[in-house]
Amino acid sequence: MSSHTSIPAQEAADRLAIRELIDAYAHCADRRDAKGQMALFTEDTRFLVYMDATAAEPTQELRGREALAPVFDNLNTYRATTHFNGQSTVSLDGDRATGESYCLAHHISAGADDRRTIMIASIRYLDEFVKQGGEWFFAERRLMVDWTETRPCSP
Repeated sequence: MSSHTSIPAQEAADRLAIRELIDAYAHCADRRDAKGQMALFTEDTRFLVYMDATAAEPTQELRGREALAPVFDNLNTYRATTHFNGQSTVSLDGDRATGESYCLAHHISAGADDRRTIMIASIRYLDEFVKQGGEWFFAERRLMVDWTETRPCSP
């Protein structure tokens, strides 16, 4: 980690922009704004999902911004979601950066009998960012599911 006693203004601005990018992803997910969520990625992005973070190979691999639509649309199967972003680390290298961020994702479902369940997933995102036209985007996002828990949820 770098010292925070003196951060150049551009570095501070880049770090803030990347954090806002991470938060915008969660916000768009919870608002079911798939187009907004897709716009946070480069055209040639790579998105990998590891339903088991210890697996060597991803459960799902998508290439290109347009390929993300079905994944983000899948959130519509839930009654509600809330993604709480936690700590994050970012390493800057000019117009490129890497980072890791934590998220607790809450997904509410209801069965045919209208009984609700909540699935909580502990997620880590391993990201590669790129700055294009003065804006930061996800160039690659690895969604790593560390654990999940599903239980009944009161109405």
